[in-house]
Amino acid sequence: MSQTAHIPSHRKPRRSASKLSLRAGVAGGVLSTFAVAGAAGPANADPVTETIEMPTITADLSVAAAQAAAATQQVAVDLELQAQQNELRAQEDAAAEKAAKAAKKAKEEADRKAEATAKEEARKRAEAEAEERASRTAERTSLSSYSASSGSSASAGSSGSSSQQATGSVATVISFLKAQLGDAYIMGATGPNAWDCSSLVQAAFRQVGVELPRVSQAQSTAGTQVSLSNLQVGDILYWGAAGSAYHTGVYIGNGQYLDAANPGKGVVIQDLSGYPATGAVRVL
Repeated sequence: MSQTAHIPSHRKPRRSASKLSLRAGVAGGVLSTFAVAGAAGPANADPVTETIEMPTITADLSVAAAQAAAATQQVAVDLELQAQQNELRAQEDAAAEKAAKAAKKAKEEADRKAEATAKEEARKRAEAEAEERASRTAERTSLSSYSASSGSSASAGSSGSSSQQATGSVATVISFLKAQLGDAYIMGATGPNAWDCSSLVQAAFRQVGVELPRVSQAQSTAGTQVSLSNLQVGDILYWGAAGSAYHTGVYIGNGQYLDAANPGKGVVIQDLSGYPATGAVRVL
């Protein structure tokens, strides 16, 4: 046995005749197809050549750049305008705030002055009222002293002096009433600086020791009924029917009477012709 008989051969194996024939047939078919295609085309056809032109973009880029520049410029203008508006608004706000502070300060100053003025007026009124009260107190003290001295003189005199006693009592009543002129009218008040009609009449006659009823209805029947054509100073006038009168005052002569009239007038002197009384009674 040969020493190389076990070494495999490196030669390529031969292809079989059938495979070679198949490949040859395929190659021949392809070549036939090319030949037919060449025969079907024009004999002298030029080679097809086509030039593709690229679009020119220089003009478009210029337009875009101009538009971008314009847009940038517009943004800058808008920003500057906005900044100016903001600055103007800030100035307006500052001016408004300054004006508001000035107005507030002016109002506070006006309120302070008004308060000071009101306090000063109140002080003056209080002083005037105090002076008036002091004057009335002094006058009433003088009237009381005069009434007491008149009573003493009358009791010590003769029968003719009783008429003087009545005259003196009437004068005391009238003086007391005139001392209350300007006092306020307040329903139910009994003095010393505010009255209603019947409390003033009652207080006046109390100065001479005559105690009258408190209300107008009773005062209208407290004394002797007298004719309005025969009035004397010191007679009590009444308005309304006797026993149901709604207002009273005191006749002071010369067709006048003194009364606590109403809240609008207070204690005043009035003419009977302007507000005629219904009747009168005499207690002195």
